[in-house]
Amino acid sequence: MLVCSCNYITEKEIEDTIVSLLDEDCWQLIVPAKVYHAMEKRGRCCGCFPNVVDIIIRTTEAYHARRDSTEAQIFDFMTRLRQFHEESRRADLERRRKGHRAA
Repeated sequence: MLVCSCNYITEKEIEDTIVSLLDEDCWQLIVPAKVYHAMEKRGRCCGCFPNVVDIIIRTTEAYHARRDSTEAQIFDFMTRLRQFHEESRRADLERRRKGHRAA
């Protein structure tokens, strides 16, 4: 499935990049910018980033389930990742629209 139409990036390419990053350090915090940097791409309109975050969460959970990580390790990591995801969404909601500009 095509996730980023600006760069023509598929879900499989993103998942493969995430797995390679996790192979380097399985407890690092992966964000869309890090995934795009590893793929030597850059976010253009960044409209795909929320979907990329969902792919990161899903792929990371599956990676650690296959790796037989302890429940405490997975829970702590996924809590931090979900917290980052929620903070990012709140930041999007707090931005002002063009119609609210001061003169």
